[in-house]
Amino acid sequence: MSTYLLVHGAWHSGECWERVVPLLAAAGHRVYAPSLTGHGEKARLLGPDVGLDTHVADVVGLIRDEDLTDVVLVGHSYAGLVVTAAANEVPDRIGHLVYLDAMVPEHGETAADVQPATRELIAGALASGSGWRVPPLPELPPPYGLFGVTEAADVAWLRGLLSDQPVRTLQQPVRLDDPAVRAIPRTHIHCVANVPEGIVRRPVPATEPVWELPTGHDCMITMPAELTALLLRLGRPGRDPLGTAAVRP
Repeated sequence: MSTYLLVHGAWHSGECWERVVPLLAAAGHRVYAPSLTGHGEKARLLGPDVGLDTHVADVVGLIRDEDLTDVVLVGHSYAGLVVTAAANEVPDRIGHLVYLDAMVPEHGETAADVQPATRELIAGALASGSGWRVPPLPELPPPYGLFGVTEAADVAWLRGLLSDQPVRTLQQPVRLDDPAVRAIPRTHIHCVANVPEGIVRRPVPATEPVWELPTGHDCMITMPAELTALLLRLGRPGRDPLGTAAVRP
């Protein structure tokens, strides 16, 4: 039995994983998909003081409270920052880091450093009436949709999950200064269909496997079975399990 900890991206909540969680559980694994502070069932805690450090504490606190070890820690999108910093706090408890179409930071970097398009969101929040709220990205015309989700029913459901993101989460730097983190295996899963203009993806070191899914950004909604199949095969990262993922040459 493995332990999967699935961390959602900006604006989302833990509910976005509801199509993946039962598939992993049915395979006999333990699965956690918490909502970060300010989102989902924790939406009442949303405020200007919520930052990246808050979300890192959410993840580290869960790992310690549940006494989790050998965790497959999955970070989607913005949560690439969260899982990196969380692994830095408890590297001995992490068995594998998975960057799911995610930001991949180095020590001292913020979201704006990793994904320059974020700078416009930060500037907009600081200039807004609240001074700190970053509203969810809007739905784009086909084929982009809402975070890559295009089916009308799914778009409506996803829209109901989204909430504002505190700007502090995009401004605080990642702490990645424990050498033990570098020994944790990493796998990257890229969603390669209909990537919006302006989104950049950093080169991945040759030693780290890269899988691709032919879908939009929120693959846990659009391709849950295929994503689950990849997560279940982390012990064999050199394979193309279902013909839906490609390992980089």
